Amino acid sequence: MTTTMDNPAVLSWFRAQQTPEGWFDLLALMVDGMVRNVGELESQPFLHQMGVALAEQFPLPPSETVGELEANINAQLARFGWGCVELDTRETDLTLRHQALPVSRNEDRQTRWCHAFCAILEGLYVRWMQGQGGKAHVTVSRERIFSISDVQFRYHNPQ
Repeated sequence: MTTTMDNPAVLSWFRAQQTPEGWFDLLALMVDGMVRNVGELESQPFLHQMGVALAEQFPLPPSETVGELEANINAQLARFGWGCVELDTRETDLTLRHQALPVSRNEDRQTRWCHAFCAILEGLYVRWMQGQGGKAHVTVSRERIFSISDVQFRYHNPQ
């Protein structure tokens, strides 16, 4: 199994499942237009806010364990067709490795879409964690981008 989008068959399958023509194209054009008009850094807070709003509309049920939290997150991600996440606890934080992110069909916009979608996911994840009892000052941020469809986030206290 590959964890990159180098496999054309895997890429084709993901696109068919996750990025329906029309709706996804409109969304991608809107995000791309916003980023081109205001800039990538300037668009991040709005996209983050949209992730928070989505998490509020689709809250997670209470989770007693990290395994249950992972299962609850994956159930919502499956509902959205947005891939899956693997949680890993560390001494002071939590990593969230999100694989099979939706990938833009337009190759020229794939990197821009990945960055924009990551900002949405940061908002989504931080709000979901707050809904599980997480504190408002604890954040979710991108830690590593393995590929346009495989990103690791970190839930941590920035202090």
